Amino acid sequence: MVRRDALGDADLPPAMMIHGLGGSSLNWTELAAELRSDLSVELIDLPGFGYSAPPRNGDYSISAHCRAVEGAILSLRKGPVHLFGNSMGGAVATRLAARRPDLVRTLTLISPALPDLRVRPSVLPTALLGVPGVGRALLRISRNMTPEERTRMSIAMMYGNPGAVGEKAFADAAAEYRRRLELPYMMDAFSHSTRSVIGAYLERGSRALWRQAAEVRASTLLVYGRRDRLVDPRMAKRATETFPDARLLVVPDSGHVAMLEHPRVVARGFRELLDGALSPSNVVG
Repeated sequence: MVRRDALGDADLPPAMMIHGLGGSSLNWTELAAELRSDLSVELIDLPGFGYSAPPRNGDYSISAHCRAVEGAILSLRKGPVHLFGNSMGGAVATRLAARRPDLVRTLTLISPALPDLRVRPSVLPTALLGVPGVGRALLRISRNMTPEERTRMSIAMMYGNPGAVGEKAFADAAAEYRRRLELPYMMDAFSHSTRSVIGAYLERGSRALWRQAAEVRASTLLVYGRRDRLVDPRMAKRATETFPDARLLVVPDSGHVAMLEHPRVVARGFRELLDGALSPSNVVG
């Protein structure tokens, strides 16, 4: 499913935003609003997430997600888009930009899930969900947790400053979590996609994500949060050196979802990318 920013101008340059593992198109609402005067934004729910049905063939691989986004862009019939991706969506966006440079005008990656074999302790619970059978076992163990408790745990992991999440934002997130818990395929989508991210880390040859990153020709904005508990912000150096035309934006007090925590900062970084004004290394306080 692709959701359009209802208040946006359809005549502006098109953009497509791809959420991360366990997320949905709702993760981009704040940034889409910030860029409403610049872009016509399309927000995609990857297969099995948000309001999209699971894939009929059960394929949750990075390449399958990539094909879903490719199809969504082609269906717009607007030419190349400004492509945004967060976390797993960043890996999907990287692969698509490398494979279909004709479809990508610029690339903005927020804490992209690019291969890093240094295991961080905070990542282990998520990684375990990709082990066959473990995901459902953990779901059974946590079945007595309320959606609010689950949401609070998620925010603590994803945000650099969890206390900054307002009451309405928290209530909306909990309501969405409650809705998704009722979907029979929720855990399959999460666990299989987790497995696919881990598998993508191990791919070699032409399918290796770092090799594909080096093949991207679109101007690229890389956004990292220094308080990110899932993607090591030290990966920013390698990413900046790998993408051929890359700018780096480091947000010191942000976690894994800078587009939710600091949408104005990310929007400003994107505009500077368009203007060519963003330096190769830019740290925002």
